[in-house]
Amino acid sequence: MRPPVTHHHPAWDAARRPFRFLIVEDEKRLALSLAKGLTAEGFAVDVAHDGREGLHRATEGAYDLVILDIMLPGLNGYRVCAALRAAGHDVPILMLTAKDGEYDEAEGLDTGADDYLTKPFSYVVLVARVRALLRRRPRPGASPVHVHGELKVDTAARRVFLAGDEVTLTAKEFAVLEQLVVRPGEVVSKAEILEHVWDFAYEGDPNIVEVYVSTLRRKLRPGLIRTVRGAGYRLEAER
Repeated sequence: MRPPVTHHHPAWDAARRPFRFLIVEDEKRLALSLAKGLTAEGFAVDVAHDGREGLHRATEGAYDLVILDIMLPGLNGYRVCAALRAAGHDVPILMLTAKDGEYDEAEGLDTGADDYLTKPFSYVVLVARVRALLRRRPRPGASPVHVHGELKVDTAARRVFLAGDEVTLTAKEFAVLEQLVVRPGEVVSKAEILEHVWDFAYEGDPNIVEVYVSTLRRKLRPGLIRTVRGAGYRLEAER
């Protein structure tokens, strides 16, 4: 795969440093190709070729995103991802799979992966997924704990409390709620939720957002999430 040469503005965070990625991929030609392409996009990139080295680097380094192959020598991607999450690392993880069926979405979510791509994939799609994951990162200096009336959402620990009682949510339910709680009082469109929770390339039924909002209303409170017809959803104070 040969990435196209692009001329985007440098990929900097608010601290004026380039975003730093770790690619853990044992196919050396693919790893080199991805590293060259992402470097041309303005990112800083490190590469590891086996699971143990990748885990060590991800644990010791301050990365903004990890691109992690599943089939790796030493430790597979699932185990690397699970070990990072168990150690408290919340770095976004994009998993790469060799073919359909290799990646079990439930297992991937359970181990803490944020997104995945099936090989062969378009480089343009990979960059779009990467940028979508970076947009989900908390703003520098922003508190990970959001309090909205009796609702408290800890986006770092991924825990939700209502009136002091913890509410158990699935990964997707939490991700939908997170999009609303970080913008309380604002209308968040269905398209924005789809892009940030499912990714820009989702081709399923867009009404899936309504399904998850309905589930959140059942688990939380019906009046907590308001539908703004033709515009989206808003998290608002209950009367």
